[in-house]
This record gives sequence, C-alpha cells and structure tokens, in this order.
Amino acid sequence: MDVGAMVGGAVALVVGLLSWTQSRATNRRSDFTAITERLDKEVKEERTQRKLLTRAYLDLHLWARRVGPDTPAGPAPEPPTELDLTPWRP
Repeated sequence: MDVGAMVGGAVALVVGLLSWTQSRATNRRSDFTAITERLDKEVKEERTQRKLLTRAYLDLHLWARRVGPDTPAGPAPEPPTELDLTPWRP
C-alpha cells in the first residue's frame, strides 16, 4: 500500500472523529438547555402551587382562630381554584 494513502486515510479518520465528538458536544449542550428549561418551568409551577397552598392554609388558620368553641362556625374558606389538590384527594 501506498504510504500517502495510509496517511490520508488516517487524517480523514481523525478529522471524522473530531467532527463526531464536536457534534455530540453540541447535542449534549442542546439537551442540557432543554432539560434546564423544563426544570425551570416545573420549579416555577411548584412555587406557584406552594404560594397558593400557603395562602389557603393561612386563610383556614385565620378562620379557625375567629371561630371559637362556643360560636357557630360559618363555612370554611374555599381554597383558590388555581390550587391543584389532586395529591390530597383520593
């Protein structure tokens, strides 16, 4: 075999390997971006739900403090409609 052909093949192999690793790094970067965007969205939704749950708990607590053992209890305050209560309902 010709030495020039072997060197050319080796160079082509190295260039192909380098471009393949570069494209994999780009794919990993885009995957990382997609994952972080999804996590940011989920954290934002979780924070919103926690705020709503805290508000509902505080409303219920304030209602319970106003209603004594000898006073007739009015209806308890309803939780906000945006609050997702599926984890607590059967």
